[in-house]
Amino acid sequence: MSNFLPINTILVPQGAEYKAVYRGLSGITGCIPTVVAIPVGMKPLLKYLQQGQFLAPKSRVLIMGLCGSLSDRHTVGDIVLYQDCIYQGKQEECDRTFTAQLHSSLSEKVSLVKSLTSDRVIWSAAEKHRLGETLAADVVDMEGFTALEFFNAAGVTVAILRVVSDDCQHNIPDLTSAINSDGSLKPFPLAMGMLRQPLAATRLIRGSLTALKVLEQVTNLLFSG
Repeated sequence: MSNFLPINTILVPQGAEYKAVYRGLSGITGCIPTVVAIPVGMKPLLKYLQQGQFLAPKSRVLIMGLCGSLSDRHTVGDIVLYQDCIYQGKQEECDRTFTAQLHSSLSEKVSLVKSLTSDRVIWSAAEKHRLGETLAADVVDMEGFTALEFFNAAGVTVAILRVVSDDCQHNIPDLTSAINSDGSLKPFPLAMGMLRQPLAATRLIRGSLTALKVLEQVTNLLFSG
């Protein structure tokens, strides 16, 4: 399987998610893709992509990272492969052939999903349920639509593979204010947001650690052949 689909670049949100993917690739011999840490959030990501050198057409980009569940069907640690992303009534599709190839190589372990991209943290269980039902979306992230819109316009082949880090049954802390305008995390507001909601914070940390471990494993599985 090892060279079944040449992936040129993996884009993954900076910080813990980037480190997990990087760990997953360590020790793999042969042709491994370049791993690029991207900022968190739609606007910072767009700005970053517009400055970047990702425009080699015919290249294949895999976006990886964590996401939140909007459906009872998907729980912490589940691996999901996006079919498309929606944002404010617009829709961008992932490359079908590339997605199908990834799906067949991970078949038992992965679900095909529809994703919502949000420009803020969706933290309350009630809102997750409502969005999941009204928009018929399975998961939510903060980068997917922006990346797809950018790369689809540039003729770059894209697929998105993520791991669920929080379910839709429970609240997580509202960490919107902890994200800088450049897409990095502010340590102090992050800590304060966690301290204000200790139970939700514990759940988020536990879910994230589980999901990061799965992210590392699926990266390794994908490229170890």
